[in-house]
Amino acid sequence: MSVDSIFTHKMWNDNELSKMVDGGIPWQMGTDAAGNVGKVYGVYDEDSGVEMRGRFIIDPDGVIQAMEVLTPPVGRNMDETIRQVKAFQLVRETGGKEVTPAEWQPGKPTLKPGPDMVGNIWKVWKP
Repeated sequence: MSVDSIFTHKMWNDNELSKMVDGGIPWQMGTDAAGNVGKVYGVYDEDSGVEMRGRFIIDPDGVIQAMEVLTPPVGRNMDETIRQVKAFQLVRETGGKEVTPAEWQPGKPTLKPGPDMVGNIWKVWKP
């Protein structure tokens, strides 16, 4: 979502993204011309009329689970975004019985929180 128009999004997808990602990105881009959504999430710059690069992972209950805001010169890391989404999905699917340690990757061991883990994480997690 950005303050750019749907026409700008179409041009960006057709002339740029489709050359980087086969078929373009697999989701719809949203337009926030007035910056209303950006204002709610604190990424809209009133003075310049643009939104900073913000990434928000919102769970099915509407709760923000993660966010990252970058200034325009620095791009986001989509691999890290996908890794985090998968981590949040796993934690949700297990009802919090499994959690993902730092640098966790899908398919790698998880941690099972509980009193017996206090002071013992080093025994089961080898980064």
